[in-house]
Amino acid sequence: MSQENLLSSLKGLVSTGASIAQTRLELISTDVQIARSKFISLLLMIACTLFFLFFGLVMLALLIVIYSWESDRMMALSLLTTGFLAVGLILALVVMRSLKTMPKLFEASIAELVKDRQELAKR
Repeated sequence: MSQENLLSSLKGLVSTGASIAQTRLELISTDVQIARSKFISLLLMIACTLFFLFFGLVMLALLIVIYSWESDRMMALSLLTTGFLAVGLILALVVMRSLKTMPKLFEASIAELVKDRQELAKR
């Protein structure tokens, strides 16, 4: 009879372990889906933003150069080039900083696994 109890306890333990593993895999899957959808929408938004900003800056540069065509077109072109390069470098630095401060992937899943390990260590 004690072997049957031991066997049923072992089956219950395996069933509980499989249930925990399934829950954690579902959590990881959800994390991946959320990260993927955020990344795709962010990428699309960045592409559209860059397109319209670039087009607007080109039109602004043309407007300034055509407006100053008779007087100082070389100075206008050099100032515009310097300004565009400065803004580009500043934005590149902002992007690099934001990439460094991004949250870790699967952060929620890792936290849950740490909790599981702590709970199992207590027993």
